[in-house]
Amino acid sequence: MTTMYHNPVLLEETVDGLNIKPDGVYVDVTFGGGGHSKEILSRLGENGRLLAFDQDKDALANTLDDDRFTLINENFRYVKRFLRFYGVKEVDGVLADFGVSSHQFDVAERGFSTRFEAKLDMRMNQENKLSAYHVVNEYEEEQLKQVLLQYGELRPAPAMARVIVAERKNEPIITSDKLKKVLRQFLPPRHENKILAQIYQAIRIEVNQEIEALKEFLLQTPEILKQNGRLSFISYHSLEDRLVKRFIRNGLFEGEPERDVFGNFEVPLKKVNGLIVPTQDEIKLNNRARSAKLRVATKL
Repeated sequence: MTTMYHNPVLLEETVDGLNIKPDGVYVDVTFGGGGHSKEILSRLGENGRLLAFDQDKDALANTLDDDRFTLINENFRYVKRFLRFYGVKEVDGVLADFGVSSHQFDVAERGFSTRFEAKLDMRMNQENKLSAYHVVNEYEEEQLKQVLLQYGELRPAPAMARVIVAERKNEPIITSDKLKKVLRQFLPPRHENKILAQIYQAIRIEVNQEIEALKEFLLQTPEILKQNGRLSFISYHSLEDRLVKRFIRNGLFEGEPERDVFGNFEVPLKKVNGLIVPTQDEIKLNNRARSAKLRVATKL
Protein backbone atom coordinates (compact mmCIF):
# COMPACT_ATOMS: atom_id res chain seq x y z
CA MET A 1 0.00 0.00 0.00
CA THR A 2 1.33 3.44 -0.90
CA THR A 3 1.59 5.87 1.99
CA MET A 4 0.33 9.35 1.10
CA TYR A 5 2.96 12.08 0.82
CA HIS A 6 2.64 15.58 -0.60
CA ASN A 7 4.46 16.82 -3.68
CA PRO A 8 8.13 17.54 -2.95
CA VAL A 9 9.21 21.13 -2.44
CA LEU A 10 11.27 22.72 -5.25
CA LEU A 11 11.09 19.46 -7.23
CA GLU A 12 12.37 20.69 -10.61
CA GLU A 13 14.95 23.08 -9.15
CA THR A 14 16.43 20.47 -6.80
CA VAL A 15 16.82 17.80 -9.46
CA ASP A 16 18.05 20.39 -11.99
CA GLY A 17 20.77 21.18 -9.45
CA LEU A 18 22.17 17.66 -9.82
CA ASN A 19 22.91 18.25 -13.52
CA ILE A 20 21.87 14.65 -14.24
CA LYS A 21 24.01 12.49 -16.53
CA PRO A 22 21.93 9.69 -18.10
CA ASP A 23 24.45 7.00 -17.09
CA GLY A 24 25.31 8.55 -13.70
CA VAL A 25 24.97 7.21 -10.15
CA TYR A 26 22.89 9.32 -7.76
CA VAL A 27 21.74 9.26 -4.15
CA ASP A 28 18.51 10.61 -2.67
CA VAL A 29 19.17 10.49 1.06
CA THR A 30 15.64 11.58 2.09
CA PHE A 31 13.38 9.31 0.01
CA GLY A 32 10.04 9.96 1.78
CA GLY A 33 7.26 9.63 -0.77
CA GLY A 34 9.72 9.13 -3.60
CA GLY A 35 8.90 12.32 -5.49
CA HIS A 36 12.49 13.45 -5.99
CA SER A 37 13.60 9.89 -6.75
CA LYS A 38 10.95 9.49 -9.46
CA GLU A 39 12.11 12.71 -11.09
CA ILE A 40 15.76 11.59 -11.01
CA LEU A 41 14.86 8.20 -12.53
CA SER A 42 12.89 9.95 -15.30
CA ARG A 43 16.13 11.67 -16.34
CA LEU A 44 18.40 8.61 -16.11
CA GLY A 45 19.11 6.23 -18.97
CA GLU A 46 19.03 2.46 -18.71
CA ASN A 47 22.59 2.36 -17.35
CA GLY A 48 21.96 5.01 -14.69
CA ARG A 49 21.56 4.09 -11.03
CA LEU A 50 19.79 5.62 -8.04
CA LEU A 51 20.17 4.65 -4.39
CA ALA A 52 17.86 6.17 -1.78
CA PHE A 53 17.89 6.32 2.01
CA ASP A 54 15.08 6.70 4.53
CA GLN A 55 15.17 5.68 8.19
CA ASP A 56 11.35 5.71 8.49
CA LYS A 57 9.79 2.30 7.83
CA ASP A 58 6.62 4.01 6.54
CA ALA A 59 8.63 5.17 3.52
CA LEU A 60 9.27 1.56 2.47
CA ALA A 61 5.65 1.38 1.26
CA ASN A 62 6.63 3.85 -1.48
CA THR A 63 9.53 1.85 -2.92
CA LEU A 64 9.84 2.13 -6.71
CA ASP A 65 9.66 -0.88 -8.99
CA ASP A 66 12.68 -0.09 -11.14
CA ASP A 67 15.81 -2.19 -11.68
CA ARG A 68 17.94 0.98 -11.50
CA PHE A 69 16.65 1.79 -8.00
CA THR A 70 17.67 0.62 -4.49
CA LEU A 71 15.97 1.80 -1.26
CA ILE A 72 18.03 1.54 1.94
CA ASN A 73 16.16 1.72 5.27
CA GLU A 74 18.88 3.61 7.16
CA ASN A 75 19.75 7.08 8.48
CA PHE A 76 21.74 9.15 5.99
CA ARG A 77 24.43 9.67 8.62
CA TYR A 78 25.65 6.20 7.50
CA VAL A 79 25.64 7.06 3.78
CA LYS A 80 29.26 6.17 3.03
CA ARG A 81 29.09 2.83 4.84
CA PHE A 82 25.94 1.65 3.06
CA LEU A 83 26.99 2.89 -0.36
CA ARG A 84 30.15 0.79 0.05
CA PHE A 85 27.97 -2.16 1.09
CA TYR A 86 26.12 -1.83 -2.23
CA GLY A 87 29.38 -1.58 -4.18
CA VAL A 88 29.35 2.18 -4.70
CA LYS A 89 32.43 4.27 -3.81
CA GLU A 90 31.64 7.51 -5.63
CA VAL A 91 28.49 9.09 -7.02
CA ASP A 92 27.65 11.84 -9.48
CA GLY A 93 25.19 13.63 -7.22
CA VAL A 94 23.52 13.68 -3.81
CA LEU A 95 20.05 15.11 -3.14
CA ALA A 96 18.67 15.86 0.34
CA ASP A 97 15.37 17.35 1.49
CA PHE A 98 16.02 17.74 5.23
CA GLY A 99 13.51 17.89 8.05
CA VAL A 100 10.18 16.17 8.61
CA SER A 101 8.24 14.68 5.70
CA SER A 102 4.68 15.76 4.99
CA HIS A 103 3.57 12.24 5.85
CA GLN A 104 5.19 12.39 9.28
CA PHE A 105 3.48 15.72 9.97
CA ASP A 106 0.09 14.45 8.80
CA VAL A 107 -0.06 11.17 10.74
CA ALA A 108 -1.39 12.27 14.14
CA GLU A 109 -0.01 9.39 16.20
CA ARG A 110 3.58 10.15 15.14
CA GLY A 111 3.35 13.28 17.32
CA PHE A 112 5.20 15.66 14.97
CA SER A 113 2.44 18.19 14.41
CA THR A 114 1.07 20.84 16.77
CA ARG A 115 -2.32 20.35 15.04
CA PHE A 116 -3.10 17.00 16.67
CA GLU A 117 -3.58 15.59 20.14
CA ALA A 118 -1.14 12.68 20.39
CA LYS A 119 1.30 10.93 22.68
CA LEU A 120 4.72 12.59 22.76
CA ASP A 121 6.78 10.63 20.22
CA MET A 122 8.44 12.47 17.26
CA ARG A 123 10.73 9.57 16.29
CA MET A 124 11.65 9.49 12.60
CA ASN A 125 12.95 5.97 13.16
CA GLN A 126 10.20 4.27 15.13
CA GLU A 127 12.68 1.73 16.52
CA ASN A 128 14.72 4.38 18.34
CA LYS A 129 14.44 4.22 22.13
CA LEU A 130 14.59 7.99 22.68
CA SER A 131 11.23 9.70 22.14
CA ALA A 132 9.76 13.10 22.93
CA TYR A 133 8.27 11.56 26.07
CA HIS A 134 11.75 10.74 27.38
CA VAL A 135 13.11 14.21 26.59
CA VAL A 136 10.20 15.99 28.31
CA ASN A 137 9.93 13.66 31.32
CA GLU A 138 13.45 12.41 31.97
CA TYR A 139 15.93 15.12 30.93
CA GLU A 140 17.43 17.18 33.74
CA GLU A 141 16.32 20.83 33.87
CA GLU A 142 19.64 22.08 32.47
CA GLN A 143 19.48 19.59 29.58
CA LEU A 144 15.93 20.65 28.75
CA LYS A 145 16.91 24.31 28.85
CA GLN A 146 19.77 23.71 26.41
CA VAL A 147 17.53 21.76 24.00
CA LEU A 148 14.90 24.55 23.94
CA LEU A 149 17.53 27.28 23.71
CA GLN A 150 19.81 25.75 21.07
CA TYR A 151 17.30 23.98 18.84
CA GLY A 152 14.21 26.13 19.36
CA GLU A 153 16.00 29.45 19.81
CA LEU A 154 13.49 30.22 22.56
CA ARG A 155 14.38 33.08 24.90
CA PRO A 156 12.20 31.84 27.78
CA ALA A 157 13.88 28.39 27.63
CA PRO A 158 15.14 28.52 31.27
CA ALA A 159 11.64 29.29 32.59
CA MET A 160 10.03 26.71 30.27
CA ALA A 161 12.39 23.99 31.48
CA ARG A 162 11.73 24.95 35.12
CA VAL A 163 7.95 24.73 34.63
CA ILE A 164 8.15 21.37 32.84
CA VAL A 165 10.30 19.85 35.60
CA ALA A 166 7.97 21.19 38.31
CA GLU A 167 4.81 19.91 36.58
CA ARG A 168 6.11 16.42 35.80
CA LYS A 169 6.77 15.84 39.52
CA ASN A 170 2.98 15.68 39.94
CA GLU A 171 2.37 13.38 36.96
CA PRO A 172 4.13 12.50 33.69
CA ILE A 173 3.55 14.73 30.68
CA ILE A 174 2.35 12.09 28.21
CA THR A 175 0.52 13.96 25.45
CA SER A 176 0.95 17.03 23.27
CA ASP A 177 -2.19 18.55 24.80
CA LYS A 178 -0.75 18.20 28.30
CA LEU A 179 2.53 19.80 27.19
CA LYS A 180 0.59 22.77 25.76
CA LYS A 181 -1.29 23.19 29.05
CA VAL A 182 1.94 23.05 31.05
CA LEU A 183 3.49 25.76 28.86
CA ARG A 184 0.31 27.83 28.42
CA GLN A 185 1.80 30.92 30.12
CA PHE A 186 4.44 31.10 27.35
CA LEU A 187 1.87 30.90 24.52
CA PRO A 188 0.22 34.30 23.93
CA PRO A 189 -2.69 33.86 21.48
CA ARG A 190 -1.15 35.96 18.71
CA HIS A 191 2.09 33.95 18.70
CA GLU A 192 0.92 30.56 20.00
CA ASN A 193 1.43 28.60 16.77
CA LYS A 194 4.89 30.07 16.12
CA ILE A 195 6.15 29.38 19.65
CA LEU A 196 4.63 25.89 19.70
CA ALA A 197 6.37 25.15 16.41
CA GLN A 198 9.69 26.24 17.94
CA ILE A 199 9.10 24.03 21.00
CA TYR A 200 8.23 21.03 18.83
CA GLN A 201 11.20 21.69 16.56
CA ALA A 202 13.58 21.75 19.51
CA ILE A 203 12.31 18.49 20.99
CA ARG A 204 12.17 16.79 17.58
CA ILE A 205 15.76 17.75 16.72
CA GLU A 206 16.94 16.32 20.05
CA VAL A 207 14.91 13.11 19.69
CA ASN A 208 16.30 12.40 16.23
CA GLN A 209 19.80 13.82 16.84
CA GLU A 210 19.26 15.79 13.63
CA ILE A 211 22.14 18.24 13.98
CA GLU A 212 24.68 15.51 14.78
CA ALA A 213 23.37 13.37 11.90
CA LEU A 214 23.52 16.31 9.49
CA LYS A 215 27.11 17.13 10.44
CA GLU A 216 28.20 13.50 10.07
CA PHE A 217 26.47 13.31 6.69
CA LEU A 218 27.92 16.57 5.35
CA LEU A 219 31.47 15.55 6.30
CA GLN A 220 31.12 12.40 4.17
CA THR A 221 29.82 14.13 1.05
CA PRO A 222 33.19 15.21 -0.43
CA GLU A 223 34.43 11.62 0.01
CA ILE A 224 31.53 10.01 -1.85
CA LEU A 225 31.24 12.64 -4.58
CA LYS A 226 33.09 12.36 -7.90
CA GLN A 227 34.98 15.38 -9.20
CA ASN A 228 32.44 17.85 -10.65
CA GLY A 229 29.68 15.90 -8.90
CA ARG A 230 26.79 17.89 -7.44
CA LEU A 231 25.08 18.34 -4.06
CA SER A 232 21.51 19.68 -4.03
CA PHE A 233 20.18 20.30 -0.50
CA ILE A 234 16.92 21.78 0.85
CA SER A 235 16.85 23.09 4.45
CA TYR A 236 13.86 24.37 6.41
CA HIS A 237 15.27 26.14 9.45
CA SER A 238 18.24 28.35 10.17
CA LEU A 239 20.19 25.74 12.16
CA GLU A 240 20.28 23.34 9.18
CA ASP A 241 20.79 26.01 6.56
CA ARG A 242 23.65 27.61 8.48
CA LEU A 243 25.51 24.29 8.64
CA VAL A 244 24.94 23.57 4.93
CA LYS A 245 25.99 27.10 3.92
CA ARG A 246 29.16 27.05 6.04
CA PHE A 247 30.14 23.57 4.89
CA ILE A 248 29.76 24.47 1.22
CA ARG A 249 31.76 27.67 1.73
CA ASN A 250 34.51 26.43 4.08
CA GLY A 251 34.33 22.64 4.31
CA LEU A 252 33.95 23.29 8.05
CA PHE A 253 31.17 24.17 10.48
CA GLU A 254 33.23 26.67 12.46
CA GLY A 255 36.34 28.75 11.85
CA GLU A 256 38.26 29.19 8.61
CA PRO A 257 39.83 26.54 6.34
CA GLU A 258 43.58 26.22 5.87
CA ARG A 259 45.27 28.31 3.20
CA ASP A 260 47.72 27.01 0.61
CA VAL A 261 51.16 28.55 0.00
CA PHE A 262 49.55 31.26 -2.15
CA GLY A 263 47.14 32.24 0.60
CA ASN A 264 44.09 30.65 -1.03
CA PHE A 265 41.54 28.67 0.95
CA GLU A 266 41.62 24.92 0.35
CA VAL A 267 37.99 23.81 0.22
CA PRO A 268 36.40 20.69 -1.33
CA LEU A 269 33.22 22.31 -2.64
CA LYS A 270 32.10 25.35 -4.58
CA LYS A 271 28.60 26.78 -4.60
CA VAL A 272 26.62 26.74 -7.83
CA ASN A 273 24.48 29.83 -8.39
CA GLY A 274 22.89 31.53 -5.39
CA LEU A 275 20.25 30.61 -2.83
CA ILE A 276 17.02 29.30 -4.40
CA VAL A 277 13.65 29.72 -2.64
CA PRO A 278 10.12 28.72 -3.71
CA THR A 279 7.87 31.04 -5.70
CA GLN A 280 4.75 32.52 -4.13
CA ASP A 281 2.70 30.20 -6.36
CA GLU A 282 4.43 27.11 -4.94
CA ILE A 283 3.95 28.37 -1.37
CA LYS A 284 0.22 28.79 -2.05
CA LEU A 285 0.02 25.20 -3.25
CA ASN A 286 2.22 23.80 -0.48
CA ASN A 287 2.52 25.79 2.75
CA ARG A 288 5.46 23.65 3.87
CA ALA A 289 7.52 25.29 1.10
CA ARG A 290 7.45 28.72 2.76
CA SER A 291 10.69 28.23 4.71
CA ALA A 292 12.56 26.08 2.17
CA LYS A 293 16.05 27.09 1.05
CA LEU A 294 17.87 25.24 -1.71
CA ARG A 295 21.66 25.33 -2.01
CA VAL A 296 23.61 23.60 -4.78
CA ALA A 297 27.36 22.86 -4.80
CA THR A 298 29.90 21.02 -6.92
CA LYS A 299 33.05 19.14 -5.91
CA LEU A 300 36.24 20.84 -7.07
